[in-house]
Amino acid sequence: MAQNPSSPPPGDRIAKVIARAGVASRREVERMIEAGRVEVNGKVIDRAALNVTDKDKIVVDGKPLDAPEEPKLWLYHKPTGLVTTNKDEQGRPTIYDDLPDDMPRVMSVGRLDLNSEGLLLLTNDGGVKRKLELPSTGWLRRYRVRVNGRPTEAVLEPLRKGLVVDGQRFLPMVVSIDRQQGANAWLTIGLREGKNREIRRAMSDIGLTVNRLIRVSYGPFQLGQLKPGEVEEVRRKILRDQLGLEMGNPEGTAKAKPKVQRNRPPKRGKS
Repeated sequence: MAQNPSSPPPGDRIAKVIARAGVASRREVERMIEAGRVEVNGKVIDRAALNVTDKDKIVVDGKPLDAPEEPKLWLYHKPTGLVTTNKDEQGRPTIYDDLPDDMPRVMSVGRLDLNSEGLLLLTNDGGVKRKLELPSTGWLRRYRVRVNGRPTEAVLEPLRKGLVVDGQRFLPMVVSIDRQQGANAWLTIGLREGKNREIRRAMSDIGLTVNRLIRVSYGPFQLGQLKPGEVEEVRRKILRDQLGLEMGNPEGTAKAKPKVQRNRPPKRGKS
């Protein structure tokens, strides 16, 4: 039976297939293809606009492509002093220097800046990463924030209404005062869409200075008792319930803390 010319070709885009096999991110794979490092059925390709199926033989840098990895998600307690990137131009340590040696190649879902700590989601699947980062996902990200000063409800009100900082619009935040502790105050802040250094910039705009910032949850995923540097893999059932195996609807509403499998990093000797 002839294929309908208007229907998409069978299979998936080759860059997606290679990325799912854990070789590199989808964008990096596209660059590899343009550089002539990928073969399909014995022929070098230089364009990523190609769909492949299980019947196609894919070779990357002279090596046959392994079977795609199952989508997985990990919870990671990022310590302060680490950059959320693969390689830092300034030579600063990255989260990948801190992860356990037995971790597969993973990508971070969003970022936490150098001086921020707490929950960072990691995944081996580019589709999961993109889905969880979409503003339309609508998951609340909660932070515990310590600021220098004595904020009042009136001072914090602009955050709840949304404000513009340096020409960039910040959506309304969920803000509550937890306690005053000497010269500092602890706040809980919730965001639906986090922009670069949003909380620090917003606080500075209303006259407060952040001196500690901890992300405690990302949607249904909680930092809990995870210690700095520890990693926990989210169980397959949780992924199925919250995201769906095809990642078609990440807007799950379950409120229970996900059960996870602990994967502690190896103890590091003193240098």
